[in-house]
Amino acid sequence: MFLFPSLPVLLLCAVRVTSSETKACEEAQKTCSVITCGIPVTNGTPGRDGRDGAKGEKGDPGQPLRGIQGPPGKVGPPGNTGAPGISGPKGQKGDPGGSSVDEAKLARLEREIRSLKAELDHTKKLLFFSLGKKSGKKLYVTNGEKMPFSKVKALCTELQATVATPKNAEENMAIQEIAKDHAFLGITDEQTEGQFIYLTGGALTYSNWKKNEPNDHNSGEDCVLVLKDGFWNDISCSSSFLAVCEFSA
Repeated sequence: MFLFPSLPVLLLCAVRVTSSETKACEEAQKTCSVITCGIPVTNGTPGRDGRDGAKGEKGDPGQPLRGIQGPPGKVGPPGNTGAPGISGPKGQKGDPGGSSVDEAKLARLEREIRSLKAELDHTKKLLFFSLGKKSGKKLYVTNGEKMPFSKVKALCTELQATVATPKNAEENMAIQEIAKDHAFLGITDEQTEGQFIYLTGGALTYSNWKKNEPNDHNSGEDCVLVLKDGFWNDISCSSSFLAVCEFSA
């Protein structure tokens, strides 16, 4: 059998009350006759925590805290090549490039060319004076050797020249003066008898035949000589006479 009808009522009666709480204590005394109102009491032990209240409404989001910037990450793979852009306007023409080394080489070569040209001109003058005879733009030279016509042609070809071929009276006289003897001319009728032509091709534009020549004596005279007096005579190509070569002066 319980002495106290209710534990909450007992605790309420044990609490010290003031004069303003007399009425409340009297009301409690009716229920608990053991408690005398107006007697001070000490605080009791704390009661158990009450039940959790209802969940409140969701509050507003707080301000996010920004952390310290981390180190840069690894470089990603290169992207795809973009489409070519529109060509820009054409720029101004630049100054011509140059190299001091190239310019020096060019200057040296030019000096050497001038020197060689002067030396060549000097050599030509010596050649004209000692060995040859110049007429217009032609130079005639001889080595003083007599040989068949075939060898005369070969000799002049080797010297990058042709057998002497006068095309006017002045050239004919120049050959006569340099030869001072009977000499072959670069004229034959080996292809067609009686039709004398230049070795370089083409019909004769000048001739100085001796009287009654050419006569193709014994049907074997296909070459032409310039005689000491300057007249021409047809002669056998196998005979040996002076070689005179012609150069462009």
